[in-house]
Amino acid sequence: MRIVKAVITAAGRRQRTLPLQTLIDRDGVEKSVLTILVEEVLAAGIDEIAVVVRPGDEQAYAQVAGDHARRLHFVQQIEPLGHGHAVLCAQDFVGRDPFLHLVGDHLYVSSGEQRCAQALVAMAEAQACAISAVQPTRESLLPYYGTVGGRRVPGSQALYEIDTVIEKPTPTQAEQHLIVPGLRAGYYLCFFGMHVLTPGVMAILDAQIAAGADGGHPERGYTLSAALVELARREKYLALELAGSRYDVGVKYGLLTAQMALALTGDDREEVLARLLELLVQREFGRR
Repeated sequence: MRIVKAVITAAGRRQRTLPLQTLIDRDGVEKSVLTILVEEVLAAGIDEIAVVVRPGDEQAYAQVAGDHARRLHFVQQIEPLGHGHAVLCAQDFVGRDPFLHLVGDHLYVSSGEQRCAQALVAMAEAQACAISAVQPTRESLLPYYGTVGGRRVPGSQALYEIDTVIEKPTPTQAEQHLIVPGLRAGYYLCFFGMHVLTPGVMAILDAQIAAGADGGHPERGYTLSAALVELARREKYLALELAGSRYDVGVKYGLLTAQMALALTGDDREEVLARLLELLVQREFGRR
């Protein structure tokens, strides 16, 4: 299986302006969130990229993408009907190909030699199946993420066979259905915001949305998680625990946290640490 396409969703009500925000990347260069995401995709060897946007946002996105704009195919999500619907909007772009999917309100920082998307794509190609990136996440953060249940693939410490997917579960749901043997107590495998999906997921989304007369979930619309539950029934579907961290820039202090993560793993790490120490000293002495 060869992954040659990517889809970035960025049309959500609370999501659409986040990829336009500017941060300092690990190389010390000022970039938009969208540009950082595009470079994550390019590092995985993919240069056909669709960005799902609200109508009218194309120009703003192309502008902040800079030289990468020529690589982007803009797909409109006319109505904000949820994450699953946004992915389905890219159906014509995807065609019959497997594809890398990233959400536009997350940034990814690898702690290994490979970039996060690069590691996920390599594993998906080796396993020849759909794979979702996951991260062990403490119970208090469950309201923010889709969560999977399953078991480790024999002989692997980072690969899991998925049997259950629940979108933003309650702690009770997680305890009853999402316990994964080997994880420490109070932690669950939550989505990383990055997937390699087969075209089969498009057929599932299409059928689920066509059958849903109520607009899906009353608050979230049609979710991707609902389609992934069905995908796990039909196909080989795995989860990969990546050597890295994801940062949701849409939550309180999310942009600040992502900026600090980029800075503390980047070329300017020593300078940033010195400035932080200086601020802490000033704050401490200012109290006296």
